[in-house]
Amino acid sequence: MADQIVRALCLSGGIRVLACTAGSLAREICTLQQASATASIALSRGLAGGALMGALLKTGQRTALKFEGNGPLRKMIIEADSDGAVRGCIGNPAADLEALNGKWNVAGLIGKAGFLTVSKDLGAGGQPYQGVVQLVSSEVGEDLAYYLADSEQTPSAVGLGATLGEDGQVATCGGFLVQALPKADAGEIEKIMARIAALPALSDLIETGGAAAVIGELFGDIPYTILESHDIFFRCGCGLEKVEQALLTLGSEELQDMQSQENGAEVTCEFCRKAYHLDSSELDKLISQTAEKSGH
Repeated sequence: MADQIVRALCLSGGIRVLACTAGSLAREICTLQQASATASIALSRGLAGGALMGALLKTGQRTALKFEGNGPLRKMIIEADSDGAVRGCIGNPAADLEALNGKWNVAGLIGKAGFLTVSKDLGAGGQPYQGVVQLVSSEVGEDLAYYLADSEQTPSAVGLGATLGEDGQVATCGGFLVQALPKADAGEIEKIMARIAALPALSDLIETGGAAAVIGELFGDIPYTILESHDIFFRCGCGLEKVEQALLTLGSEELQDMQSQENGAEVTCEFCRKAYHLDSSELDKLISQTAEKSGH
């Protein structure tokens, strides 16, 4: 079953629900990151959350979520495009913690003190939008809901879940995003909040019926319509040109230092772990470009 996002709207037009399945995506990215067990759960939740945030975008837009806490994970970055492409990385993939009260200690791994930064590239050459909120629980979903309510003034509920199989790989991953729109009916909001509180295990719902089952469970007897669904998938988007652009920001002195190393420079993409090697002549070109820019 392909990883999917499904968008739905209640017939009265006041409540929007998005749900996603992201097991394959999370498994692939957690394997690339060589993430520990708890780090895999944290990253999987982040990837499902990023996919849901990406589904709110218009065509050609992209968003980036950056969780930075004082825990051993250090940071988690998720990027999502409007077409369903998602990628993610973590600062310290080996970081792991014992379970707390029988649950994954994701909050301890991220750290309670810190910030969530959400950046949006709205395309059309405009300035990227950026919103920053303090981490409220470091459980990922609650922090995203707080950001949406605080920075975008859209009351939201976010639920994210992931499980690991016996092999330590991600077995299930997915989530939901419920938003009250301006003309939301108070009675329908109450009903949905009660259904969220009574929701069975998210991983079980995802495993048995996918994203559509989650939406059906959330709406219950509230009439709704499915607006659209599309696949979500891993795409990195790195390339030699982007690596060179990043190296140019280092300046000629650091580039010359790299050139003096015996094997030139090797840059590894933090998302897909692909290594790019630049030999002495390629670094020479970059050094010339930095000299031209600085007018020397």
